[in-house]
Formats: sequence, structure tokens, C-alpha cells
Amino acid sequence: MKRLLSWLERLEHRADAIRYRLRSRWDRRQVWIHAYRGYGTSVEVHVLARVLRNQLLPPPQDDDAVWHNAWAMLRRFESDEVPGAAVRVSLQGQSVEVVADDEGYVRARLALPEPLPGDRSWHEATLEPVGGGAPTTGRVLVPPPSARFGVISDLDDTVLQTGATRFRTMVRRTLFGNARTRRPFDGVVAFYRALHDGTSGGEANPLFYVSSSPWNLYDFLADFLRHHGLPDGPLFLRDLGLSRTQVGAGRHETHKLAWIRRILHTYPQLPFLLIGDSGQKDHEIYRDVVHDFPGRIRAVYIRDVSGAERDAAVQALAREVNRQGIDLILAPNTAVMAAHAAGAGFVASGAVDQVRTAASGPG
Repeated sequence: MKRLLSWLERLEHRADAIRYRLRSRWDRRQVWIHAYRGYGTSVEVHVLARVLRNQLLPPPQDDDAVWHNAWAMLRRFESDEVPGAAVRVSLQGQSVEVVADDEGYVRARLALPEPLPGDRSWHEATLEPVGGGAPTTGRVLVPPPSARFGVISDLDDTVLQTGATRFRTMVRRTLFGNARTRRPFDGVVAFYRALHDGTSGGEANPLFYVSSSPWNLYDFLADFLRHHGLPDGPLFLRDLGLSRTQVGAGRHETHKLAWIRRILHTYPQLPFLLIGDSGQKDHEIYRDVVHDFPGRIRAVYIRDVSGAERDAAVQALAREVNRQGIDLILAPNTAVMAAHAAGAGFVASGAVDQVRTAASGPG
């Protein structure tokens, strides 16, 4: 099987290379750089993007028909990547040229000659195709000195109501909804804002969203966060390409662990909260993170979206994590998470009432 997958991978890469060379001769359509939110420190940043021949889809509307939403979702997966595209990335007078990989992804690291100013969290990088083309702007998150901790959160069935444990529900919501019609869990917007603000109201604690959703859904998820007023943060998704070991996006836990470890290594002085759900393996992934990074995790929140059997497994892991002095909370709703966070000094005491009020209000 591994030999077959390896052969399929080489075949896909060869076909992409041939297609790109042929198109370079006759296809003069615009190359578009889709910038993703990057991350880094005041002296080193990581800029992420993808080079495609597809333009970004127009923003969704509240009254979009279900067929329109389904067509938009299918178009996201009809990506026309540009492998080997050269891109110049610039920030604060520093530039680097990088080459897109076989799926069109761009990952640039810039070491900065002078530290970025610490009076804001977001900084702008410029990305432009080498040889001509429209530039675009990418935003990079650098936690300010005021931040006391960071938050790493899942999205599906943690923030966004997906129904990932019920296949038909998940397919229906994914295909026929859009970023404006899909709903977050009750109180989650108020809770995440409170985490971002911290006890003082001005901490600007950074949020990082690590999801098993494919990069093809990046614009949908970014629009969802923006529309519902959730704090901005980088989204770390996964690729839907071929690899030497499997077809598809790869194992849920391998992908998430890799990004979480990268985040923790990037900010060695910053403690973190981990938020996920019981629908897949977030509790097991987070248990491994607690073991691998002693003293770095302050608390783990798991939204309860599963049945009694899975709950028992989560509670067993909670006892294991508790022995290291860290609370793992299996929470039936967002208010339970907020109450623990307030008691632990992560959010202001008034945040609990705000979460409860938001959960009981319209929508």
C-alpha cells in the first residue's frame, strides 16, 4: 500500500508540474495569493499563504439560498493551485523570496533586524508574485508584552456547531450553510472575548485556532470568526493532498499535535489554555501536550458533545492530568468553562454573568 501511495504521490506531482509548465505558455490568467494569518515574535515571524488561480469567493449573505451555499462549498474544493510559484514576502523592510510547494502553499520565515513595536498584536506583511502580479497583504500575530497566557482552541464542535459526531448532520450543515448562517455554541463568543481581554480587560491574550478542517475552508472559517465577533487569531488547518502514507488530510491527532507543539515552542515564556471537545480525540491530544510540556498548560477545557462511554474515558484522562496539578474540565456548556476560568484568575469575575446572559439571549 505504501508503494502504491508513493507512486500516486509522484504521479500527482508530475501532473501538477506538467500542467503548470503548459499553462505558463498559454494561460495568462491572474495568479492570486491567498494570505493566511501568520504568527511569530517581535524578532521572527512566519507568514503563510497559498498561490491559486482562483479568486476569493465573495462574502456570504444571510439570505443566500442553500444551493448557492452548496455551490460555494464545492468551489472551495475545486482549488487550482500554482506549484512552484515564486513569492516575495516583505515586512518591516525585510524581504525573502520563497517558492510554493506542490500544492501551492507558501511558508516564509523572516528574521527581523529590529523588534516589532509592542503596542499592538497584529502586523502587516506584503506578499507579491515574483515577476509581476497583484500584491496582497497578510496579517501576522505577535503577542504583546501585556499578554499573560495564550489560548489554543479547536473549532468544530468546540466553537462552531458542526455535529461532527453525527455524519448526516455534519454534511448538511457543512454543505448548505455559510459563515453567516452557521452558529457558534451559546456563550462561546463572550467567553473567548473574556479570555482575550483577561482580568484587566487589556491583556490581549492571543488565540490560536487549530482545526482538522482543510485549508480549502479557510475563508469560510475566517468569515465565521469575523461575523460572530470572535477574537482574531491564526487558523492552522490541514492539507487534503496525497502523501507517502495515506490519501487525504492525514491523522487528526498528528496534525493537531504538530501545530500545538510548534506554537508552544514559538512562545516558550507563555503559558497556555487548551480548549476542545469530546467528539474526537482532543482530550487525548491535550493529555499528551500536558505530559510533553510540563508547567506550560494552565487548564484544559473539553466541551461535552458525546455519550456516556466517551465521557468516562475523558474523566479517566482528567484524573491523570489532575495528578500533575492541572484541571481538565469536561464541561456541558460554556458557562461551566467560564466559571472555572474566573475562579482560576484567567478572566474577570463578571465574565461568567456575561457568558450566561449571552447564552440565554437570542441566538
